[in-house]
Amino acid sequence: MSLELLIDPLQYNFMQRALLVSTLVGIICSLVGSYLMVQRLSLLGDVISHSMLPGLAIAFMLGANIYLGAFIAGIFSTLIIAGIKARSRLKEDAAMGIVFSAFFALGIILITIIQKDNRIDLFHFLFGNVLGVTAGEVRDTAIITLIVALVIILFYKELLFYTFDYEGAQAAGLPINFLNFGLMLLIAGAIVASLNTVGVILVMALLITPSATAYLLVKRLHWVMILGAMIGIISSITGMYLSYYFNLPSGPAIVMVAIGFFSLAFCFSPQEGIFIPSQRRNKPKA
Repeated sequence: MSLELLIDPLQYNFMQRALLVSTLVGIICSLVGSYLMVQRLSLLGDVISHSMLPGLAIAFMLGANIYLGAFIAGIFSTLIIAGIKARSRLKEDAAMGIVFSAFFALGIILITIIQKDNRIDLFHFLFGNVLGVTAGEVRDTAIITLIVALVIILFYKELLFYTFDYEGAQAAGLPINFLNFGLMLLIAGAIVASLNTVGVILVMALLITPSATAYLLVKRLHWVMILGAMIGIISSITGMYLSYYFNLPSGPAIVMVAIGFFSLAFCFSPQEGIFIPSQRRNKPKA
């Protein structure tokens, strides 16, 4: 009976595509999200994801690829944040809040204008539509995932140094601006790949939650990325099955499974679990 429960959804092509793209998104979000979390820039992922909404709308109005428009808008938002930070006394979090609000509001206005003459599903952009992904979108997600994984592997040492010791990396002569902009590209790529799965609103949860869960369980960044990817994959697949059998929205189901894993780690992590006696917790390495 349990085997039938696993196999039954796989008879449908749309479920096969949805499971595959969800798995890829679980991997790419965890890889990129690990850097965001360690650098304490979780809000940046939220800013970029919401900033993509006007890019989607403008690309739709121009008849261009909406995901390319989203990618460009996401990168543009990071440049504006950097400009505000460099030319004013405002801190980075304030700049992020301003850009977040402005881009998201602009996106809602543009989509509202578009809806007057065109049938465009705002709900799809905000919360994803993984059951509607095409074979081409699965291919594109796989390509983005492969590129992001390769970049992280090739520049792992540089990104690690930059992430944990910005000033040291700068003194060592590493191309700080290049690494920073490259990381923004990776984040934007991961978010674009995730739009169909969880949408603009929920992508932040998938970027951070699996990585945060892994961070409570392991100590090294590469293990955070590997374990986070595994948690992301399991969350995505489990969420899809829950969506199929209980008629739930796919994106929120995936996110809630990921939140469930985080809750377990938060409560029972050997290092930091709140229900683990302090004398039994493993002391973190210096």
